[in-house]
Amino acid sequence: MQPLNDTSLPKSVSQITKFQIMYFFLFLVFCSAISILLTSGEQLILANNCKESVWPGILGNSGHQTPMDGGFHLGSGKHVVLEVPRKWSGRIWGRQGCSFSHDGKGTCDTGDCSGRLHCRGTAGVPPATMVEVTLGSSISPLHYYDVSLVDGFNLPLSMKPIGGGTGCGVASCDIDVNIFCPSALEVKKKGKVVGCKSACLAMQSAKYCCTGKYADPKTCRPTLFAHLFKAMCPKAYTYAFDDPSSLRKCKVSRYAITFCPSM
Repeated sequence: MQPLNDTSLPKSVSQITKFQIMYFFLFLVFCSAISILLTSGEQLILANNCKESVWPGILGNSGHQTPMDGGFHLGSGKHVVLEVPRKWSGRIWGRQGCSFSHDGKGTCDTGDCSGRLHCRGTAGVPPATMVEVTLGSSISPLHYYDVSLVDGFNLPLSMKPIGGGTGCGVASCDIDVNIFCPSALEVKKKGKVVGCKSACLAMQSAKYCCTGKYADPKTCRPTLFAHLFKAMCPKAYTYAFDDPSSLRKCKVSRYAITFCPSM
């Protein structure tokens, strides 16, 4: 007996087999697409709109990875796309006036992280304008983010969603606070104001840092300096319990983080 082939099978059986193969292939493609959607993360697009270089610093919160080894150089007019996993949480800030050797050792005028190009788990030295972000959690799919001046100010910074989204907003401090910084809070390098301290950093007291008996929204109230920062940057976090006017929430897959957004 000779083996069966397509020509020896009834036409209807041959067609059924082809349709089964086609549908099975489409099913595999569909499953693959779903798998990619479920495992893919979010995009943070870091853009430098300043007239000079910025060295972004990145610090993942406890239990979260740190992209780009924690820091890199970003030239004026340049941008880079960071792929981060879902539920990623961390901080991003800009360093200025940096100089590094070939082995990545050096210093920055502001935001320095232990004298290294790649911060690798080290936070930036204040004062530094900070983006704080949590891209979902085990209890909520929403993304929370803010631009914080709690650690002081060194350069304008903003974070905004790309593509809209229900309830989304812009977090920012888009003016140069250094120009209006009170003399008691100024940080200077070579006679130039490069940063503006927070009241906590300048005064080093529980009242200004919202610690100890002041670690409560009822006892920790915005200081004169916090009011000053808020007047200049109404969309920024200015003291520890500034949530209502400063914390943004959203749910999109891409965000733009821009240094010197209005320049």
